[in-house]
Amino acid sequence: MTDPVIRTMSRAELDTVLSWAGAEGWNPGLGDAGAFHAADPNGFLLAEVEGTPAASLSIVRFGDETAFLGLYICGPEFRGQGIGYALWQAGMERLAPRTTGLDGVPDQQANYARSGFTLSHRSLRFSGPLAPEGTDRTEPLGPEYMEAALALDRTVTGFDRTRFMRNWLTGDATRTARVLIRDGSLAALGVLRRCVSGFKIGPLFAEDRAAAEAMLDALAAQAGGAPVSLDVPAPNTAAMALAEARGLTTDFETARMWRGPAPVQDLDSTFGVTTFELG
Repeated sequence: MTDPVIRTMSRAELDTVLSWAGAEGWNPGLGDAGAFHAADPNGFLLAEVEGTPAASLSIVRFGDETAFLGLYICGPEFRGQGIGYALWQAGMERLAPRTTGLDGVPDQQANYARSGFTLSHRSLRFSGPLAPEGTDRTEPLGPEYMEAALALDRTVTGFDRTRFMRNWLTGDATRTARVLIRDGSLAALGVLRRCVSGFKIGPLFAEDRAAAEAMLDALAAQAGGAPVSLDVPAPNTAAMALAEARGLTTDFETARMWRGPAPVQDLDSTFGVTTFELG
């Protein structure tokens, strides 16, 4: 076999890779590619074998200190040949010495550990139809709340991903961003995005369970009765209890792992992860 050629993928190729993610059952958002690419146009690698795309890896860099890894996919016909691993090594070399995070399936934890990643926590995906309750007290995210929303994201995640979040919050008609204002300040931020199947909610950041539930109801109303998914960090017991109380069920989980000093995250305010691909 010819050694793979590893290079930065184009914006159009990122669309193709997200179609691979859909085939893997990952249910990506319909507008994810634009926001992902805006975060770091050079942060997506492709391995080619004799001109044919064989494997993908995202190595999105946030500033000079932090990065997030995802979209690690190898085509079925190319598996078991070392192509994916060669791509992984190339990505790791490009990311050093940044602190790097990932959300991977638990049965790959041992492999990630061999590359220096340490477990932080689990996240569980809760899914199902969700009927809104009560009166909607949220409002669309307007320009007057953008800086507060970006500041909240930095506080909750522990790192600065402003370029990505500006696009994620406003850049595509397939996503709806709303805020809950309480006593003049931002109490909750939520985004609903249309996916290949149904919708995903993320982020859902809130200062307490009541604010999170108000936002969850508002986004459920926007979904119009279609199934929704919410990725909940297991250490946030209030978020876990909320998802279960509203009848959502889980059959999928990931392991959040970090290589290097982990950012100081506010998991108590994280009722829904933004996206497993970019944190």
